[in-house]
Amino acid sequence: MSRLQTRFTELKEQNRAALVTFVTSGDPDYDTSLAILKGLPDAGADVIELGMPFTDPMADGPAIQLANIRALAAKQTLAKTLQMVRDFRAGNDTTPLVLMGYFNPIHYYGVSRFIADAHAAGVDGLIVVDLPPEHNGELCDPAQAAGIDFIRLTTPTTDDKRLPTVLNGSSGFVYYVSVAGVTGAGSATTEHVSEAVERLRRHTPLPVCVGFGIRTAEQAAAIARLADGVVVGSALVDKIAKASHPGEAVEGVLGLCRELAEGIRKARV
Repeated sequence: MSRLQTRFTELKEQNRAALVTFVTSGDPDYDTSLAILKGLPDAGADVIELGMPFTDPMADGPAIQLANIRALAAKQTLAKTLQMVRDFRAGNDTTPLVLMGYFNPIHYYGVSRFIADAHAAGVDGLIVVDLPPEHNGELCDPAQAAGIDFIRLTTPTTDDKRLPTVLNGSSGFVYYVSVAGVTGAGSATTEHVSEAVERLRRHTPLPVCVGFGIRTAEQAAAIARLADGVVVGSALVDKIAKASHPGEAVEGVLGLCRELAEGIRKARV
C-alpha cells in the first residue's frame, strides 16, 4: 500500500480523523520552512501538504498568497521544493507528503521530468488546483502510473451529476472544500459538512478530508467527528507571517499543530 493508504487505514483502526497540515515550501526561507516541515509529524500532523510557490495562486486567499510571495522572494523554486522533500525524507519515511499547487510550474519544469523527480524524492500525492479531470492525460494519468496519487478537490457547487467526472481517476483521498471561495474564507456549519461528507461517501470509497476555514482545535474536533481528515493551512501560515524571527515562526506553526492534533485526537472519545 502507499503511504497515504497505510496512514488512513491505521487511523480508521484507531477511530480518529487525520490532521492534514498545509504550509508553503520556502516560506519564509528554505531553512525555516524545512525546520517546520521536519517538525510537523512530531507535532501531530498525520499528512502534510506542501505548497509549490506560484505567482498567481488563484484558489488561495490573502494568507497563502502572501506565503507564496515570501517564498518566491526567498528564491524558492520547484527544484528546491523537491530538494526539500528529499531533505525531509532523509529523516522520515512514513509520513505521507502531498505537493499542492498549480499546473504552470509543473508544465515549465516538464511533466515527465517532474513526475520522475517527485517520485524519486518521496512525494506521495499531488493536488493541482487548476487541472480539471477532462485533462487527466496531462498529469493525473502519468502520475498515477508512476505510483503518485492524484487528489481531487470537490466543492459545495459540485453536484451529483458532476461528481463522477471529478472523482474519475482520483486516488489517495478526496479533498472537500467546505466553503465556496478561496482558502482562509469563513467556515461551513457542521450540518453542511455532515451532509456533504455523506454525499461524497455515496460516490467514492476514498477517505474524505475537509478543509477551508478551519482555524482552531474546537473547529478541527467538530470536523473530525464527521470526516476522515481535517485540513488546516491558512491558520498555520498566519503564524509564519506574524513571527518576528525564524524560531518564532517554527514554534508558532508547531504549537498550533499540537493544539489541533490534541483536539482531533479527543474528538471521538
